[in-house]
Amino acid sequence: MLHPLSVEASSDERSQHYLEVMTRIEGLLDDETDGVAAMSTVAAELFGAFAYIHWAGFYRRLEPELLAVGPYQGGHGCTRIPFSRGVCGAAARTGQTQLVDDVHAFEGHIACSSQTQSELVVPVFNGAGEVVAVIDLDSDAPAAFSVVDQVAVEQIARLMGERFVLDGPLQGSDR
Repeated sequence: MLHPLSVEASSDERSQHYLEVMTRIEGLLDDETDGVAAMSTVAAELFGAFAYIHWAGFYRRLEPELLAVGPYQGGHGCTRIPFSRGVCGAAARTGQTQLVDDVHAFEGHIACSSQTQSELVVPVFNGAGEVVAVIDLDSDAPAAFSVVDQVAVEQIARLMGERFVLDGPLQGSDR
């Protein structure tokens, strides 16, 4: 079991910790075929591995412009997020990672938790290049996430998008 890493950890310590987390995730998902089980596993691993994360989970693309909460660890999250609102909506709408040091300065921020001070949201793409989910990490510390976190979580998002079907029925989709 990994000890939760502190927000004060150096970039080198974070990088090393993420290598260990990724090794654990890959091992746990080695024979997994179910997307929900995979999302649950990733959320639990990220939540447990970093002391500065107070919410870790997925929002799934449920409709063309709507995210719905998926497996997560932490307090209650928003149940639905339109692409037009919040940090998660921005990541889904733009297809770009959102690394936000101060959520209160982010235009359109949705306060799903009054504790959240900073946030990292990474889009997950399917094989067709569509955003099918986002990985959302929230911290009660300002500027908790760094580029090291971003790069590592983007790697996890690629793994999830390549190996698992994470989306529900999309309008206009033949899946």
